[in-house]
Amino acid sequence: MSLERFVKKVEHKIRDNAPKEKPSVLVISSQVVSGCVGMRSMVFALERMGFNVWMLPTILLPWHPGQGRGERISANDEAFKHIVEQICASDGLSNVKGVLSGYMANVAQISDVVKIVEAVKSRNKDAVYLCDPVIGDKGGLYVAEPIAEAIRDQLLPLADVSTPNRFELAWLSGFGTDMENEAVAAARTLGVERTIVTSSPAIRRNSISNLLVGPRGSLAIEHAEVQGAPHGTGDLLSALYLARCLSGQSDEDALKKATASTFELVARSVKVGSDDLLYAEHQDSLIQPMALVNTRRVVEAPERA
Repeated sequence: MSLERFVKKVEHKIRDNAPKEKPSVLVISSQVVSGCVGMRSMVFALERMGFNVWMLPTILLPWHPGQGRGERISANDEAFKHIVEQICASDGLSNVKGVLSGYMANVAQISDVVKIVEAVKSRNKDAVYLCDPVIGDKGGLYVAEPIAEAIRDQLLPLADVSTPNRFELAWLSGFGTDMENEAVAAARTLGVERTIVTSSPAIRRNSISNLLVGPRGSLAIEHAEVQGAPHGTGDLLSALYLARCLSGQSDEDALKKATASTFELVARSVKVGSDDLLYAEHQDSLIQPMALVNTRRVVEAPERA
């Protein structure tokens, strides 16, 4: 074999074995200066898993509100709208295959997010939009009611995946979620193809569940409950699940791995007394979690005629 043919053969082999470039993901959520919640958590997880991330902050906070009061800085409506227009007109949007939205600072932002999602989907018919409807927790709503209503009425109809916690699901659906079968029924009313209910009722004692309600039925991923869990677990789970879905994993595998990673990270963080998720120190947990979780199929009640 001539040297020229040998070099070409090696070059072809390198190209064939080179890892394929992963698509970009656009994250729209809150940004904190210190801490591991919101956009900081989402972006770290996505980038650690090899994705290029576009970031659009809806608000800037010094830290999570649960850690103390702080100044809130948000772009005015006109400035935010102009940024969105520039994003929608960008040629680079063609490589954005996923959109992940979280906390919204005002109603006007929600209309702009609608424009972004529609622009992405017009460029990429297989793009995935995950809407994390960050509106409240068991203590009640922590956004103004018009924001929660706009998320329900404008963003959820566009979503391929939604990830409400149990309180958010109850508020958005108007139905109870205290029992697992109630949570499944409530998730079905949202009209989203796949809904992941975080902190869903678990069958095992002293456990919590992430409940996937999708077109192929319902699936519960359970793990032991960790007391004193840091803030940001929902943000992290949403990002990890989306990353694994965009990497070609099935819904079941994506949720199982995302749940195991989040559980492992919570356990490791709480063990050393941290108020934050220590994902920078335990990056391996994001990629290859060792924690054990339990998977089971959920029998759904037949729909009423």
